[in-house]
Amino acid sequence: MKHDHFQLLQRELQLTFERPGLLKQAFTHTSYVNEHKHGTAKDNERLEFLGDAVLQLLVSEYLYGTYPKRPEGELTRMRASIVCEPSLARFAELLNFGEHVLLGRGEEQLGGRQRPALLADLFESFVGALYLDQGLDRVRDFLGSRVFPHIENDGPMLVKDFKSKLQEHAQHQALGSVEYRVLEERGPAHDREFVVEVHIGQERYGSGSGRTKKEAEQQAASEAWERLDAAHHS
Repeated sequence: MKHDHFQLLQRELQLTFERPGLLKQAFTHTSYVNEHKHGTAKDNERLEFLGDAVLQLLVSEYLYGTYPKRPEGELTRMRASIVCEPSLARFAELLNFGEHVLLGRGEEQLGGRQRPALLADLFESFVGALYLDQGLDRVRDFLGSRVFPHIENDGPMLVKDFKSKLQEHAQHQALGSVEYRVLEERGPAHDREFVVEVHIGQERYGSGSGRTKKEAEQQAASEAWERLDAAHHS
């Protein structure tokens, strides 16, 4: 992909990278590198590792300052709900990251640009790249202006995870037991895709797909949760 693609991304993010190669690496999925073995592209997995640690620190700092009366156990739960796949994928969506990621053809065909696990990893990689390029203060400023405003007090971003939320809601409303059923497993062993439906009581409430059963279940739970939430507010 052309260099100006990442110039556009920097304009959208209102950032200027001193080392644009770091930004490109953050947006380079391993599937792209596997299909361009003779090139110099590096995937984003090491940046993801670093970004996860930076996020843990800065989210902890944000919660510590924002909720001075909340005990440690509650802050820990809140942090886990922010630095989790559904929330990080949502942050990536809000920033339009899926449009810019470099993917291999197979991942592209499987809808990788919308895949929550891929988007969550992408967000962590970006944070890791920004930290290496410009330091902790710049990441803090970016999260403070572009990400943390989306976290409301116990609001929709502060999900423990959709499966837990769905379970609690079903119990609270006495809707019946929550059951996840694998409808289909497709693809070769190294590239599986699972399709899962979630039922509450006898009724189907949602479906989802993913590279792991857990990912597919979270997607199904997310769809079911949105349906229940819409019913509750209608």
